[in-house]
Amino acid sequence: MPIVRKAELCDVPAIHELVHHYAAERVMLARPLQEIYEDVWEFTVAEENGQVLGCGAIKLYSAELAEIRSLCVLPGLPGRGVGTALLQSLLDEAEGLHLKTAFALTLVPGFFAKLGFREVARETLPMKVWRDCLQCEKYFSCDEKTLVLDLASRSLSPTESRHEVAQVSA
Repeated sequence: MPIVRKAELCDVPAIHELVHHYAAERVMLARPLQEIYEDVWEFTVAEENGQVLGCGAIKLYSAELAEIRSLCVLPGLPGRGVGTALLQSLLDEAEGLHLKTAFALTLVPGFFAKLGFREVARETLPMKVWRDCLQCEKYFSCDEKTLVLDLASRSLSPTESRHEVAQVSA
């Protein structure tokens, strides 16, 4: 049964390999190895028997706003709930930091919509646009959708506890 936990330095090569795989397919932005080492504290991983099955990061923009990014699982694993468990963990972390809003730029908006995210115009997030998007090679031809979640309105179903969400059934 996979465990979802904060990333450690020893996880960085596996995180980089995952992100690089999806960046090569042009469905995710690349993250240099050095950047992942520097920002390892932003990452959460799903791990089983010592193997990293997936990862995701939370990038802080202000005391109220964070981005969920670099969320991916090993090829062949979609449908096992690993991505959902990672996203739930990252959202729990955002709530623990008392953030008001989480957002994601993604090519799979339906995945985020299932957890309460709603689509908005990217320009509603000026901090993201000015900080990251303007330097992105895809800026003028971006095909990603921008989704946001009001963390105050987020709730788990009555049968789920935060602890249960952190573990994924195989």
